[in-house]
Amino acid sequence: MVLLLSGIYFLYFNDPVPAGNAPEQADALARDMLDALNAEAYRETRYITWTYRGGRNRYRWDKTMGKVEMSWGDYSGRIDLVYPDRSSVKENGVVLVGERLKEVTEEAISNFNNDSFWLVAPFKVFDKGTKRRLVDLRDGSTGLLVTYTQGGDTPGDSYLWELDNALFPVKFRMWVQILPLKGLSATWEGWQETESGVWLPQYHKVGPLTLDLGEVSASR
Repeated sequence: MVLLLSGIYFLYFNDPVPAGNAPEQADALARDMLDALNAEAYRETRYITWTYRGGRNRYRWDKTMGKVEMSWGDYSGRIDLVYPDRSSVKENGVVLVGERLKEVTEEAISNFNNDSFWLVAPFKVFDKGTKRRLVDLRDGSTGLLVTYTQGGDTPGDSYLWELDNALFPVKFRMWVQILPLKGLSATWEGWQETESGVWLPQYHKVGPLTLDLGEVSASR
């Protein structure tokens, strides 16, 4: 049964990245989506907190200073995203130094890059190196295809966003290097307006799995 389900998933989620078209109109749609989510409030937000992986990864991100207080597994620390060598990390309460500190800091930043993407990906559609295209969806609506040509852990990844009538993201399909299933779908749900005014999601559904972001908050 497991092999059968795996085969079905592979056949269904093994599409090539759609080509897309109309980059100028895609840029306009992306800006409209950001307006709906109050991207101006996001830019002015300083602190964002959330959890990931069932609460095992916990974050308090100082977006203004480029630092994040986080804990994951046996580790906890203050990670400097701008100057990683200025980070401090403890393993089971013991301060790490030297090559071990560098190694664990790199792991922390990789975790942060992945886990924060599931929270703020819509606000990264104009990141340096991104390209945007429109795609005609099967239901007759228009999707926003965003490709990351540089930066992050896996440049070359693409995401096809589906928006509702209010221009809030409700789903994206993923073509990413770390997943063997190409075109896998994930929902974006539980949108809430935070203290700072920006709208952020609470959870995602990927097949039978739910990725809960915990008690999400954002403040200035």
